[in-house]
Amino acid sequence: MAPLAERLRARGLRLTTQRQQVLAAVGALEHATPEDIGVRLRAEAGPDGAAPDTSTVYRTLELLERLGLVWHTHLGRGAPVYHAAEHPHLHVVCSGCGEISSADPALLDGAAERLAADLGFQLDVGHVALSGTCRACRERAGQERS
Repeated sequence: MAPLAERLRARGLRLTTQRQQVLAAVGALEHATPEDIGVRLRAEAGPDGAAPDTSTVYRTLELLERLGLVWHTHLGRGAPVYHAAEHPHLHVVCSGCGEISSADPALLDGAAERLAADLGFQLDVGHVALSGTCRACRERAGQERS
């Protein structure tokens, strides 16, 4: 949590338990919506414990993103998902089963270079989610046709 504490202090902000909890939940859940994070924190707190409400989770995620500790990605439907900013990756989402996989962002280098050259457009690979069909769903579909 040292980076969190340092970045908060640099902005004159305090390190709170809620901020620590939200960041830890993002790391544990990998690709989680704010609602998923809230559910996890309430479960960890138990029936008698205190957990941040959903609006606090949203505000905390926005702060953590401004601090460069988490990133969000829109996967095409529903709320954005959040993940730790430690390992940049490309999101690949199966339109059949909803499975989210991570891929090397360098896979889009050629497309990013072409967009920059042709349109002057800078691609933000961290916010890109590619949609398609995973191997398991394609295999199931092939078996159903047989």
